[in-house]
Amino acid sequence: MKAARLVLEYLKSMGVKYVFGIPAGSVNAFFDELLDMPEITPIVTKHEGAASYMAAAYAKYTNSLSVSIGCSGPGATNLVTGSANAMREHIPVLFLTGAVPVNTFGLNASQELNVEPIFRPVTKYSVTVKDSKNVLKEVIKAMEIAISGVPGPVHIALPIDIQHGQVPMAEIPALPKRKPIVPNLETIKEAAKELIARETGYIFVGQGVRHSVEPLLELAEMLDWPIIATPQAKGYIPEHHRLMAGVFGFAGHEAASKLINEGDGQTLLIVGSSLGETATNNYNQNLTKNRFTVQMDFDQSVFNRKYDIDLPVLGDLHLSLIFLIEELRALGLARKTAKKVLENNREWGGDSREYNTQNVLLNLQKYLPAHTRYTVDIGEFMSYVINYMKVLETDSYNINVHFGAMGSGIGSAIGSKLAEPERPVVCITGDGCFFMHGMEILTAKEYNLPILFVVMNNSRLGMVYHGHALQFKRTHPSFEQEAINISAMAAAMNIPSFRVSELDDLTEDVIHNLMNLNGPAVLEVALVDHNTPPMGDRVKFLSSFGK
Repeated sequence: MKAARLVLEYLKSMGVKYVFGIPAGSVNAFFDELLDMPEITPIVTKHEGAASYMAAAYAKYTNSLSVSIGCSGPGATNLVTGSANAMREHIPVLFLTGAVPVNTFGLNASQELNVEPIFRPVTKYSVTVKDSKNVLKEVIKAMEIAISGVPGPVHIALPIDIQHGQVPMAEIPALPKRKPIVPNLETIKEAAKELIARETGYIFVGQGVRHSVEPLLELAEMLDWPIIATPQAKGYIPEHHRLMAGVFGFAGHEAASKLINEGDGQTLLIVGSSLGETATNNYNQNLTKNRFTVQMDFDQSVFNRKYDIDLPVLGDLHLSLIFLIEELRALGLARKTAKKVLENNREWGGDSREYNTQNVLLNLQKYLPAHTRYTVDIGEFMSYVINYMKVLETDSYNINVHFGAMGSGIGSAIGSKLAEPERPVVCITGDGCFFMHGMEILTAKEYNLPILFVVMNNSRLGMVYHGHALQFKRTHPSFEQEAINISAMAAAMNIPSFRVSELDDLTEDVIHNLMNLNGPAVLEVALVDHNTPPMGDRVKFLSSFGK
């Protein structure tokens, strides 16, 4: 059989159901074989970058490896941004790219580019296979690397002739299983003693807590310490939890900032955060100042990067939290039910009838199911989502503020819906992001995916506009553009749409009608909001340059 078919047979045995990408001459051997393999559905997108975001979101919400495919040269380079994003989020994605025939290497063949070294910094493994008999071996190796240790993306470039090469049917090995990173018990015991020796502290939660929310809440209730989330972790800790202090970092809450900057917490327990710029409010030194700092993570590289960590705890978070809870119990600590209830001083708004971003988003959420997942793109609206929208049920936000790829929220919505078809999905994007990857609403239409795409249309690059105005007290006219009727664009593609131009246009009936379809819908919010977005100290950070 062809090597391409053998790869697909292996992927099928691994439970792969979708391949995200675009067909082209250098990868058509795969798409031809898929005609005879109904078990795997190709999700043909409008841009390879969007395919990479779909694959990452699908992997994230199925907790399994996914596959994205692109042609040699430009198709491969279009996948690189998504690979960098997956690397940042520790998501296992297999990126398959075509390549020119081996005997034309270096001869300036059509779409020739050696992408192996380009993918290397944004994957755990990148290789070009030059012999058909090695294809399956390399795919197996790459998949094992992708899911092992700290998961992440991998890349394999397959020249056209190698894909078509005949190979004997090989025995398909068993599905590789990730071995858990078990924390050192003595380190856990030391952490328990240090935590219990100090009466006050804060639990600083990053996106790594995603699969460990329940033990995290149990630990917080045992210690009776406030929980502070990073922007990337918004959506994991329900808003109504008595110990939830809010978000710290980009677009965070005043209550959380006050605890970090002025609070008397003697300890900082960091759970699943790499302490990057957006999570730490531009590397705020008050985070760990005069505090005993314990950091729990499965990625050893995050320890002692920017902040000195008194006690690093290496291990899978779920195991580390469970072990720590058991040690605290052994030291006499029990779960407290209602000893402390934090004052929630966040101004939710929503009562005002002013037509602004804050009120639009709060009214939108009011009319949507509590378990809706919001995939949030990059733009000024993102800071309003982080600061004002509520976390009603866990795992309800997908925010890529850490890598910040515009348009990623659109592809992520499709990947999320394919992963969890029964969960309502709403993409909150902007006109700038929409003009990058908005044609993926056609992909959602072609696969009958009921996703609501909310496009905040202010006819400008809003985040850039406000950040530049605050930093330099002026803006370049190119940041703004001619107003485009995006709902009319959707209608031209036979996609249901509705245009909001005042707050009264946004009603429960409108949302209900757009959400209950056999395919996507577009809700355009035509709004130029002159209020300064709640971006926190981001502007101070930018303003520190050039002085």
